[in-house]
Amino acid sequence: MTHSYEDQIRQSVLENQKRLRQQLRTNFDFIVCGAGSSGSVVAGRLAEDKNVQVLLLEAGGDDAESSILDPGQWPLNLGSSRDWAFMGEPSSHLNGRRLPLNMGKVLGGGSSINVMVWARGHKSDWDYFAQESGDAAWGYESVLGYYRRIEDWHGSADPARRGAGGPVFVAQPEAPQPLAHATLEAARMMGIPTFESANGEMMEAGEGAAIAELRIHGNKRQSVFRSYTYPHMHQPNLTVLTGALVTRVILAGSKAVTVEAIVDDELVRFKAGREIVLSLGAVNTPKVLMQSGIGPEAELRRHGIPVLQDLPGVGENHQDHIAFGCTWEYTKPQQVGGGGCEAVLYARSDSRLSAPDIIQCQLEFAVPPPPEVGLEAPEHGWSMFAGLAQPKSRGKVQLSGPGHRDPVVIAPNSLSDPGDLETAFRTVELCRELGNSQSFRALVKREVIPMARDRASMESYIRNSAVTYWHQSCTARMGLDSMSVVDSRLRVYGIDNLRIADSSIMPKIPVGNTMAPCVVIGERAADLLKAAHGTNA
Repeated sequence: MTHSYEDQIRQSVLENQKRLRQQLRTNFDFIVCGAGSSGSVVAGRLAEDKNVQVLLLEAGGDDAESSILDPGQWPLNLGSSRDWAFMGEPSSHLNGRRLPLNMGKVLGGGSSINVMVWARGHKSDWDYFAQESGDAAWGYESVLGYYRRIEDWHGSADPARRGAGGPVFVAQPEAPQPLAHATLEAARMMGIPTFESANGEMMEAGEGAAIAELRIHGNKRQSVFRSYTYPHMHQPNLTVLTGALVTRVILAGSKAVTVEAIVDDELVRFKAGREIVLSLGAVNTPKVLMQSGIGPEAELRRHGIPVLQDLPGVGENHQDHIAFGCTWEYTKPQQVGGGGCEAVLYARSDSRLSAPDIIQCQLEFAVPPPPEVGLEAPEHGWSMFAGLAQPKSRGKVQLSGPGHRDPVVIAPNSLSDPGDLETAFRTVELCRELGNSQSFRALVKREVIPMARDRASMESYIRNSAVTYWHQSCTARMGLDSMSVVDSRLRVYGIDNLRIADSSIMPKIPVGNTMAPCVVIGERAADLLKAAHGTNA
């Protein structure tokens, strides 16, 4: 694609979307709420049928920021206008700390501000989805078909597991930094197998390490929005509204018919002739459901919201990957490759486990720990995020009031389950063993954080240093029991014409980063919508 052709496309998109906004219609076939890693897929796939009118609503702004496009600048988005900047409630399990819970508030959602790691989820994750939903279409073999469709994989061919020519460019760094190679060598010395790909056979194994696979092409971030939605934004049948805060879904009886949103400081109502899809993420999806009268009866009545559908599971089952930063000082400054993460490792805290419960993501720069840790990161160093891949702790999302301006209350309850604390000890032990191995001796001067400690001091470090991987999920889970919110076709129980497609529908959090599974959820939702409504694309 020549530069002039790119400019022509950009101009066509800008002019078309400006015209659609100025002549804003209020009736659409499909309304998708949220332009994150699932909503962008749903909107883009539905817009392939030029005979249907699609509206995509996004509370955040445009994604044409250097901090988004430049892979190395992703930390600058945290705490900016492109971040919802949620905070967890104070927790005794974190020594009274509040956990910052960053989440993308921009076109592309998390895929526009994350570290760009493509991680598919373990075979056992998807088979669990199938078991919980009672639908084999969510199982690993079926999901492999989605990944083959999704991916444009630039690596060694693996026809059974990898795709080529799809919308999602995935590649390993062209020249990983020495630190990444040292990590793989250290893993081998510790008996952890290394793999050519983190998303092939490794996602069927008990543990493994590999060079990370990233959504970076030509040194530019490839957000899910840019891969799926943007290519259709010159079409008259796709309206993308930024600065559009969804406040509630309005029902006619048990049928979802209208989305209410604040656009340009005005309350606007959009009618959906076919279906409404909530893709607002694991915090705002349950918030909007509850503001719409769909959720736990006691919670709704507490805020004076009329109960239209009692679904006790809305806002429950909150899960997130929690990590503990372990940091070393370099012997001399090193370059940072890609977005700074070029190696990943999955391990088991107990050899009897069939799947990893430990995740370690390497960052090629030193991450400052929370102030409560009482230690300073070195000027030149690197950190390993030693995390919990399968946390047992469960939190919840609740309302503080009935209105859209009332902040949501998030209680992650991280480390509340004693089993998570034991796994935390093991992941930090493993990380220290890895980082202090002879594989790093040419690169590393010394360990800075956490250093050797007795058990009581290490527990204090773990509770003070815990941070999120930004993978909030599971708050409107898919399943068959009374705490489930959606069925296997992502339809909200008891409500017609309303589906959910985002990380909130996960029955449990998958092993690894959540962007890739969210793309699968979006693809599956689009297939289900097309099948239900006989669209041509």
